[in-house]
Amino acid sequence: MPADDFDPDRMQLSDHEIERRKAFVGLEPDDVRRIAAVKDLVTKRANDYTAAFFKHLAGLEEAGALIRKREVLEEAKRQKHEHLVAMVSGNYGEEYVKQRIRLAMLYSKVGLDVRVFLGAFHHLMRTIGVDVMKQFKSDPLEGFAHFMALKKVGFLDLSIIVDVMYFERERTIRVQQAAIRELSTPVLQLRERLLILPIIGVIDTQRAKQLTDELLHAIRANRAKVVVMDITGVGAVDSKVANHLIQTVAAARLMGAKVVVTGLSADVAQALVALGIDLGPITTSGDLQGGLEEAERLLGYKVVAIKDVAAGPEPA
Repeated sequence: MPADDFDPDRMQLSDHEIERRKAFVGLEPDDVRRIAAVKDLVTKRANDYTAAFFKHLAGLEEAGALIRKREVLEEAKRQKHEHLVAMVSGNYGEEYVKQRIRLAMLYSKVGLDVRVFLGAFHHLMRTIGVDVMKQFKSDPLEGFAHFMALKKVGFLDLSIIVDVMYFERERTIRVQQAAIRELSTPVLQLRERLLILPIIGVIDTQRAKQLTDELLHAIRANRAKVVVMDITGVGAVDSKVANHLIQTVAAARLMGAKVVVTGLSADVAQALVALGIDLGPITTSGDLQGGLEEAERLLGYKVVAIKDVAAGPEPA
């Protein structure tokens, strides 16, 4: 998702939430005043601080995806410079938050590890802190107070950037999982009124529900009368998986379709008997070929060899 299309409301970054985050880090008007006193220092040295940040990342193998992509790296440097200037602007509202989000989205795009980013950010703040303390060398306590004020903004930034990076990573994982589930449970039409559902991998509660939903929609859309459900690719069939299968078969029956389950190995059959699973209501077949033959019979078809057709009917 492009950074400009990112919706802050999806992360509850409303105006109220932004103010709450400021309160969490203790950002007060006095802090804004102290930050204004170091604005010239940070602005003038923004290029140096940007260079220090990316030099630290360049020394880490985990940041290679960012460092090696020249165009992305140049954009990241530009946005980091923009970030540093904004840190001492004294304005920390919606536009400031959107700026942090754009930077976080760029880091997410190249898969920058959150831990690596945190280490580089700490190094950056330490570099700035040294310069702030030098500016107030005649009054170290006041210099420390000015640096801590700026550090509050740094923690505000971290709360936003890290949240966005985690949010985007989780979103990517969800999209990938959905794609995998869709690819692993295709409902295919073999002929009129006949569907086949090959199941591969682990069947959990969420996937079982999706499997049932997709099968029922396919039965309705194709007006199917028979479904061959092949579980050869299911690694293990326990009581939970068996119950999911029974529920799916029952739901298909309510839609007017009979289900033939294939791929039950001898070991799986023995395991189900040992678990006390009642497979009585389910029509089963040892392999896919047998299941298709049973499905053809249920539909009223009869498979005849070509040579038998050519020979014609036997004489009376």
